[in-house]
Amino acid sequence: MTTTGRRPLPTHLKLLRGNPGQRKLPNEPQPEQLPDVPEPPPFITGYAADEWWITGTELHRMGLLTKIDCATLAAYCHAYGQWRMAAEALARMAANDPVMNGQIIKTKYGDAAANPLVNIARKHAGDMVRYAAEFGLTPAARSRISATNPADNSQSKFAGLIAG
Repeated sequence: MTTTGRRPLPTHLKLLRGNPGQRKLPNEPQPEQLPDVPEPPPFITGYAADEWWITGTELHRMGLLTKIDCATLAAYCHAYGQWRMAAEALARMAANDPVMNGQIIKTKYGDAAANPLVNIARKHAGDMVRYAAEFGLTPAARSRISATNPADNSQSKFAGLIAG
């Protein structure tokens, strides 16, 4: 059975985006917030580990990283690491191939063929963008979120006017 229409949003993303219609939000179970960004899983190394600390720290700051989000963050970071390695390999090939920029390779039979690294980079970039959208990390997803620092309880000098 398939459903049509928009995918449902988690309540915490609805809260970050605001509730202009003042509709009652569902009372979803909330996973445990982590006290700090956890260590990456052992298979997250190199570029993926660097991305873990950059993205994980920001998600944690925004209150969007919970215990059960770590696997999705790991998948995002793994896709990032694979994409970056493929992109760098393509760049090295392009530097040695000013005509085709590494987009075409020669097969063992001497025929021209599309470089498989192009598809590898494209696949991992697509995976990365899908995972990133789950966390609100793409420009389109971010444009729908008005995230604030959950630890910041200060109000503007005009807050009382709006609150009534």
